[in-house]
Amino acid sequence: MKRHVLVFGVVGGVLVSLLRLIEYRFLILEHSFEIYGGLIALTFAGVGVWLGARVAARRREVIVREARVPVEMPAPVAAGVAPVPSGNDRKREELGITPREMEILGLVARGLSNREIAGTLFVSENTVKTHCSRAFEKLGAKRRTQAVQLAKEQGLL
Repeated sequence: MKRHVLVFGVVGGVLVSLLRLIEYRFLILEHSFEIYGGLIALTFAGVGVWLGARVAARRREVIVREARVPVEMPAPVAAGVAPVPSGNDRKREELGITPREMEILGLVARGLSNREIAGTLFVSENTVKTHCSRAFEKLGAKRRTQAVQLAKEQGLL
């Protein structure tokens, strides 16, 4: 009796295993496109997350490195005093040039770009452009070099 139970148990186990194998093969053959597509999608998702983490880490490094770079500023600005060129105040008032426009004109005369002037005075580039264009208009200049030359001729710089 024990032998019959053991034989039936082994045969039943083999049949169940065989049915599972056939079901597995049917599943794989029937849905192979979806399974392979899912595996490829998981692979690309994993690679995308990994690359995104690396890029984000590099960007954080760049930001930290940029934040720690010392910036050299002209001595008067570093001390908190903005450079105001000395000149003919009466002529400046006649032309209607404001002290801020004179300050920007002085920085233009030193050869600074609009971006550098904006960084020096802690204003936007558009503010610098506005002050420059108004000062140029009041001096009757069309270019930066011409404005500096006219300002020097009139004793403003």
